[in-house]
Amino acid sequence: MKIAIPVEEKSSSTKICISFGRTPYFLVFDDAKKEYNFLENTAAESRGGAGVKAAQFIVDNKVDVLLTPRCGENAAEIFNTAKVKLYKTINDSVEDNLKAFSEGKLELLQEVHPGFHHGN
Repeated sequence: MKIAIPVEEKSSSTKICISFGRTPYFLVFDDAKKEYNFLENTAAESRGGAGVKAAQFIVDNKVDVLLTPRCGENAAEIFNTAKVKLYKTINDSVEDNLKAFSEGKLELLQEVHPGFHHGN
C-alpha cells in the first residue's frame, strides 16, 4: 500500500502542509517496502486547478491512501473515482499520522471544501 502526505519540505523531519493542492512535496510511504519517497508537487505553482492537478498526480503515482488536513471537492471527486481513500490528519507530524493510520485511529475525511479558485 502506498500512502501519500502533503509536506512542507523534502526532509525526514518535515511537517504536514495544510494546503493539499499547493503543497511543495508529497511524501509517499510504501508500506510493503517500509520506504519513503518524496515527489515534487508540479501543480503547486499552477494559476488555477492546483488541487485537481495534484490529485491526478497522486492517482498517476498509484497511491492508495492520502492523509491530509483538508481537500477541495474537485480533488476529492478525482480520488473517489480512483478509489483513493482520504483520511484526516490529527496534527502536523508525519510520524504521528502514519502511526495513527497503521493503528486504525484516523477518521475518513468527510468534510471537503469548495476549493480556492485563484486566477478565476
